[in-house]
Amino acid sequence: MLMAECEDRQRRRSERRIKAAGFPRQKALRNFDFEATPNVPPAVVNALATCEWVRGGEPLCLIDDSGTGKSHLLISLGTEATMAGFRVKYVPAARLVNELVEAADELVLNKTIARYGRADLLFQVLTDREETSSVAIASNESFGGWTKTFTDPRLCAAIVHRLTFNATIIDTGTQSYRLSRTQAQQAAGTP
Repeated sequence: MLMAECEDRQRRRSERRIKAAGFPRQKALRNFDFEATPNVPPAVVNALATCEWVRGGEPLCLIDDSGTGKSHLLISLGTEATMAGFRVKYVPAARLVNELVEAADELVLNKTIARYGRADLLFQVLTDREETSSVAIASNESFGGWTKTFTDPRLCAAIVHRLTFNATIIDTGTQSYRLSRTQAQQAAGTP
């Protein structure tokens, strides 16, 4: 009975951490279709699932076109990290920027940055986390195209350097898994 109670408490703790992470949906590595995404190396993803990159404070960058598995990988690897006992926070970049701007306007920027610094898995936020805590990002734009968003070239370079130093970088490819799957279903006559 004691073992069952301990397992139940661990399960509930993991469920609370997953909920607190704020993932937009549930995704699991076991459901990732490596055959449909040949640019994603299974051995690298399986190594990432051990969470050693999180323990080492290393970044993870998933880059390329929409529909190539970046979000699935990001959410499922984040879920693996929560189940391994790490605190994770999933935040879309637009929401993070808005929150930081609002925090600066309300003179609580340091407090907001510190809150993100407590999560085990964002230019001042990234600097605070550099080489000490992991950051995982997914982007539809290659690093060279980030100057469209970060228009100051020096700031853009600083952000890219912080995100890529000691990082695992996976280029997921350009073939949309979702589009291919939809086309295959339509060709087969299944909804």
